[in-house]
Amino acid sequence: MQEANVSIQSDGQLRVVDYNAAACEMQEVLSRRLPAFHRIAYRVLGNTEDAEDAVQDALLAAYKNLEQFRGESQMSTWLTAIVSNSARMHLRKRSRLQHISLDQPSGEEREHTLSQYLAHHGPSPEEEYRNSEVDRYLKHLTTRLSPLLRKTFWLRVIEELSIREISFVLGISCETAKSHLFRARAKLKRMMNERRP
Repeated sequence: MQEANVSIQSDGQLRVVDYNAAACEMQEVLSRRLPAFHRIAYRVLGNTEDAEDAVQDALLAAYKNLEQFRGESQMSTWLTAIVSNSARMHLRKRSRLQHISLDQPSGEEREHTLSQYLAHHGPSPEEEYRNSEVDRYLKHLTTRLSPLLRKTFWLRVIEELSIREISFVLGISCETAKSHLFRARAKLKRMMNERRP
């Protein structure tokens, strides 16, 4: 940052702007007046988060344009004006957004609310976790089956092949494939019941 800058005032006089002094003065004002700036923005916006955003944007703009502070007023007055303008700009941006209630009936028939349309109808994260644990446990148990039973079970349950397709892949009759699948399921069920607490 530059040390100082020379500017010509409206009455034709030269004036020197000291950036370091202005930055120090700005820090001092912020240490005393930051809560007041938040209150000003909150009064305009009525929302804590938006007020914090407006103050942050205002202070960033003030710091970037510190050379525009002419010293004709106090630093706190200059910063207050910037915060107030920033809050009003946030309010203008907000008015362009359309707010829709999630609990009001919507659509042509007006039978369902928007929250019902947005609801997730699949399994919850807990159910997905439980299912993945069951799958992992089931895969572990299938390793204890004989290779032929394991392959028959895998082709039917995981690969979702039909009995006819399984018999073709394994080179056995459809009745034998059904028998292997039945025995594999029975053994797995017995092993799961033995392990169940």
